[in-house]
Parts: sequence; structure tokens; C-alpha cells
Amino acid sequence: MSAVAPALAAADDHVGVNGVALAVLIILFLLVTVMGFMAARWRKADSLESLDEWGLGGRSFGTWITWFLLGGDLYTAYTFVAVPAAMFALGSVSGFFAVPYTIVLYPIIFIFMSRLWSVSHRHGYVTPADFVRGRHGSRGLSLAIAITGLLATMPYIALQLVGIQAVLEVAGLGGSGSLIAKDLPLFIAFALLAAYTYSSGLRAPAIIAFVKDALIYLVIIVAVVYLPSKVGGWDHIFQAAQDKMNTVNPDTKKPTGAFIPNSSQYWAYGTLALGSAMALFMYPHSITATLSAKSRNTIRRNASILPAYSFVLGLLALLGWVAIAAGTKPIGLDGKGNAQLVVPQLFEDMFPSWFAGVAFAAIAIGALVPAAIMSIAAANTFTRNVYREWFRPNATHAEEAKVSKAASLVVKAFALVFVLTLDKQNAINFQLLGGIWILQTFPAVVFGLYTRWFHRWGLLAGWAVAMVYGTVTAYHNINPLTGNHFSSSLATINGIGQMGYIALTAFVINVVVAAVVTVVLRLAKVPAGQDQTVMSDYFVDADDPRVERELGLETPAH
Repeated sequence: MSAVAPALAAADDHVGVNGVALAVLIILFLLVTVMGFMAARWRKADSLESLDEWGLGGRSFGTWITWFLLGGDLYTAYTFVAVPAAMFALGSVSGFFAVPYTIVLYPIIFIFMSRLWSVSHRHGYVTPADFVRGRHGSRGLSLAIAITGLLATMPYIALQLVGIQAVLEVAGLGGSGSLIAKDLPLFIAFALLAAYTYSSGLRAPAIIAFVKDALIYLVIIVAVVYLPSKVGGWDHIFQAAQDKMNTVNPDTKKPTGAFIPNSSQYWAYGTLALGSAMALFMYPHSITATLSAKSRNTIRRNASILPAYSFVLGLLALLGWVAIAAGTKPIGLDGKGNAQLVVPQLFEDMFPSWFAGVAFAAIAIGALVPAAIMSIAAANTFTRNVYREWFRPNATHAEEAKVSKAASLVVKAFALVFVLTLDKQNAINFQLLGGIWILQTFPAVVFGLYTRWFHRWGLLAGWAVAMVYGTVTAYHNINPLTGNHFSSSLATINGIGQMGYIALTAFVINVVVAAVVTVVLRLAKVPAGQDQTVMSDYFVDADDPRVERELGLETPAH
């Protein structure tokens, strides 16, 4: 414990910019920026003027590139910031559920993502809404899936910028003050991200992911090995966390959080884990990274080795409790407490400035990879399922690429405005709402990979009812201290009387409504829409000759 007091004293005395840490951050940031621009020459194609090349990297990434890309895509800067922050502030129910959820996730994607890859490769599908359009023969259902993906992705991109903000604030930039001190560094980071994403497409985050993941593994492993010895060992860390979680919050008159979930929290913990696992690969950016793989077996191999990230995530989550034992005080430059700063503040307090800079770079670069993929995925979705489907059905590959590049800039600009104009807690709340929304695309996409029993209008009705239910229920979750709506993604499950994940309850309603409407429509003999796929499409691999003919068309099939 003797090392904790000097660290806290240093934190209290720290005023202004941490020059060494900031210099290391800038050097590494510039390094990956150069890599981002050079990525256009990596695995160079004849032309990037198509969504296959610009938006999916030529569908050519092997096992290790896909592993780094998916890891960089799924384990974001906000994961690095928010998971330990939740552990620090509220305990295991709010933070540690992320570990079992990622463990449950990979068997799910092992089962169905290879099928989605095959049918998408066969027909040239770029987005999940493309598949829904081809499978169910419904423009309306496809548009609903596309809009849901766009709405859910926007706040997710914004939260990557929140992660960069947290690093800059602890380093001594941002928070309050003039435009130069507050917002200019974020504008510069945004401009560089926008520029190399525009020029290199998905190849940029694919190559940067190598650096991002290496830095994160290095930083977390060093922290978990080094820090416990400086704060009294793991026994003291767990005891300090338990003491804090059991302390009564004077504002709510309830315990601060949960060290171990009690019986009344089991449903909340379990449904959060299961619902989040089902939702993650419904996001357009997750599917974009998956469809960039060169074969269906690449997806299966990645589902087998990606759990290595879950191990690192568990270590990362425990840093929130290490910060409690270390007495870390995450105070922003505005003088207010902000749990989102706890990890960068812990590293600044407890490590030499140069290593703190490496940790800051890991978080900042950890924002660049997912933000780039998310903006590309959102742009592809807009181009294919809104612009082309509804306005320019005869658009060429080159025109699609041009529109998607422009849309990617607009998406990132929207995210930047979102971060700079809204309270950070509102950004977090909207991202929680996005998780509720995106799970409602599961029946149309995943069920559609196996069966055509559900009627297209039944799926649309289930989606609509679930979206309304989820949104209204989340809206009525009001933070008693701030008055903010959408303050939680948990609500009482009707019939059970336990708190559970709103998204999973909405999903059950979704499926029930879709099934009932399907039965009614089939009895009424309402046409179900034309299916453009056949059973063999779901087992196609890269060397299938039909793929070459389909992808060789000037305008890929919808």
C-alpha cells in the first residue's frame, strides 16, 4: 500500500499537460495514420471503385487478418473505457456480464455466420439488409433492417470518440477552456480518421488492427502483473471492491453496487449476457468484418480463437477494481467526477509517463479501428439499401463506391457533432438503446438463414412491435438523480417479476408477433415474396464457380 499514497499525491498535484505521455500518444497515433494511408497499396486491387474492394477489402482476408480485424472491431476503445468504469462505479452486474456474453457469443457465430458468409459471397451481398432483401423478397423489410442498423451504429461511433476524449482529458487536453484546448485535438483525430478511411476503405482498419491489438494485449498484461503488487495484492483488491459496493450511496439510499450478483440480479445478469451475445453480430460493422473473410472456414476458425479476447476482457474488467484499491480519483478537467476516466487515470497515476502514453495510445488507436469499420458499414448500408434500392437501382460499382465514401464522411461528422453537442451520458444511453434496437433484426437475418417459414410481413410486424416496446420501455427508465430518460437497459419482465434486459424481452415479443402474423397470412394465402437463394447457396465456398459469375456482373444481384 505504500506506493498508493505517492501515486495519489502525484495525481492531486498534476496540473496541465502530461508532456511525455502526450508525446508517446502522438507518435503512435501518427504511426497508425501513416499505416492507414499506406493500406490502399496493401493487397492492392486493380481498383477500389467498388464496395467489394473499398467496403469489404476484396473479400480476401485470411484467418489472422480476420482475427485482428474482428478483435479490433468488437473490442473497442469504449470497451477499454466503459467495462472497468462500470466495475469501478457499480460492480459486477454492470461490468462483468461482458465476459460471459463474449464467451456465449462465439458458439452462436460459429453456427450461423458461415452460412451468412456463403450466401453473401454467392450473391454479392454486402450488408445484412442485402440478404434480407434477397431471401424474403421484401424492400420494406430490407429497409427496416437497414434503418435499424444505421440508427444503432451512429451512437456506437460516437462512443469511440468519447474514448479518445477520455484519454485526451487525462493527458491534460479537453474538458473545458478554449476551442484549441477543448475540441481541436478531437477534430484533428476525426479528420485523419476520415481521410485514410476515405482513401483506403476497409484495408485501413484491417492493417491498423495489428498495432491496436498488440498494444492492448501489452498494456493489459503488464497492468495485471504489475499493479496488484503495488496496491496490496488481489486479496486487498477484492476486499476494497466489496467494501465499496456494500457502502450505502447517500443519494439513492441503496448499496453502491454489486460485488457478486444476488438472487434478485440473476435474471438481469443472465439476460444481459445472452441478449448482448445475440445482438453483437447483428451490427452492420460486425457483419462487414465477417464478410471480408476469404472463406467460410475462416469464419469458423475465428469463432474458435476469438475467445482469447474474452480472457483479456476479463483482465481489463478487473482493472476497475484495481483502481478502487489504488484510490484512483477520476476527476475531469471540469472538476467533476467521471468514472469513464478511471482507466486512463489509473495508468497515469501508477505508471511512468512513457508507459501511460502507450496505454493512452492503445485506447485512442482502439477507437480508430472500430470507428472506421462502423462508418464503412453504415455507409455501405446507406448506399446499398437506401440509395441504390430506392433511388438508383442501376447504379454501377463505381457509383456505389463514390456514394459510400461520401456517406462514410457524413456518418463520422454526425458522430462528432453528437459527441460535442450532447452530454456524454446521453451518448451512452443512446448506445444502450441501439443494443435494444439491433437485436430486433435477429429474426429476419438469422431465422432467414435456416427457414422461409416466417412471412415477410410477419417479420416486419414483429420488428415494428418490438421496436416500439423496447423504445418506450427504455424511455421510461429515468435516472432519479439527473432526470435523464433511457438511463438503463433493464426493466421488469412481465410474468416473471424480475429485472431483465429490455432487448431480450422485446425479442421474445418480436418472435411471438411474427409467428402469429405468419400463421394468419399463410391461412389467408398472402404471397410470401420471392426467394432469390437456394439451399446450396448456404454452403458455397470461395472456389465455387458460380461465385465468379455472380460477382462478375456489373450490378451485383440484390
